Amino acid sequence: MKQATRAATIAAIAAIAPQSAKASTRLRSSKAHGKTEVEALELEGMQTMDTLYPFYHTTEKISEELKRLSESCPGMSLQQVGGPERSIDVVTIRAPGSTPVNKNFLLFGEHSRELISPESGLHLVRSLCGETDLSAQAKEVLQESEFQIVVNANPVSRKRVEAGDFCLRVNPDGVDLNRNWAEEWQPSAVLEPADTNPGPSPFSEPETKALKALVEDYRPTTFLTIHSGTKGMYMPWAYDMEHLAARNRPQMMQILKDLDSEHCECPFGAAGREVGYSCPGTCLDYVYDKLQTPYAFAFEIYANPAEEEDLKQRWQEKISAKDAEFLQMNAHLASEHFKDLFADHPSSFVQVRSSKHHLASRHSNSDCFDLFNPGDASEYRGVVENWSAAYLQMAAMIAKNVKGNATARAVV
Repeated sequence: MKQATRAATIAAIAAIAPQSAKASTRLRSSKAHGKTEVEALELEGMQTMDTLYPFYHTTEKISEELKRLSESCPGMSLQQVGGPERSIDVVTIRAPGSTPVNKNFLLFGEHSRELISPESGLHLVRSLCGETDLSAQAKEVLQESEFQIVVNANPVSRKRVEAGDFCLRVNPDGVDLNRNWAEEWQPSAVLEPADTNPGPSPFSEPETKALKALVEDYRPTTFLTIHSGTKGMYMPWAYDMEHLAARNRPQMMQILKDLDSEHCECPFGAAGREVGYSCPGTCLDYVYDKLQTPYAFAFEIYANPAEEEDLKQRWQEKISAKDAEFLQMNAHLASEHFKDLFADHPSSFVQVRSSKHHLASRHSNSDCFDLFNPGDASEYRGVVENWSAAYLQMAAMIAKNVKGNATARAVV
């Protein structure tokens, strides 16, 4: 029953996406008559995020909080990229007097309906600035790691989600930002066009142009993009299942394995797609390939509790099977042994053919919110605290690896 419910919910989201496009046209008409998007969506009968879930931060509040932190947080700077129409806040934190060996670039909020992603990014920044229970851990991590953090990569569309359009994934031009990078890019959507439109060309969008410039200038040691809708931790490659990451593969797998037991208890390993069913244009693959970033990951940090227990149980069954550890290390998660799990628990980074074809029943905006985001304050706090701790632990482990490699080279 859980699997059927999950399938129906995903199908509903695909069905709602075209309605979001129609709503966008009506919104433009409403704005032409002097109404804000929030007012227009309220006229559509949508309730806002602030009304339903007041413990979340609006885009304006995120920016205000980052500005406040930048005025008091040691070693923090704040800049805006993307131009006036798509202004994106970028946080850089390097502790005064530190000697970092690990440069971490974290990208939150590519998909606007995944509200919990930027929320966890904001919590991480607050932790690095000494304002949460993770402050002691963060202070220690900052001695050997620095951070550049995009907290909210799709701010204009997030505002529409905050106004009640909880199924909206793409940017204001209808483009999936995580299909618009120049890595195995393809000109047509592999999945539902309303959700995975790759754009007219690689880096056609103001957001991806700005993100490309940032990450190329920063040249990170570690890259992490954060999503929601299920739970999983992945490393390259995402675009197919015929290729495995060669550079640093054992080290990346060990990082994921160490994080999993404490923070996720979920699928982890090489992302990928079933043969003949690719996932082109992702930031994960672009940064790993084009920039030769040593450590590149994608995390999906939230699954609805009704689905999470089944996901956890079935994953444990999969990895307890004979030869499962070998398969996990030497094959993509879209391979035969694992793919039925991802058919029932779809992921943006492990997509199989059977997960395309879900029931086409219609669901509400609240279904979308519940699929991608925690709906009560206690659960929300648990998610952001857990994953902020995971981001910090990841940075510490990679810094240790980098120092170890430097020592080994010096001995040789």
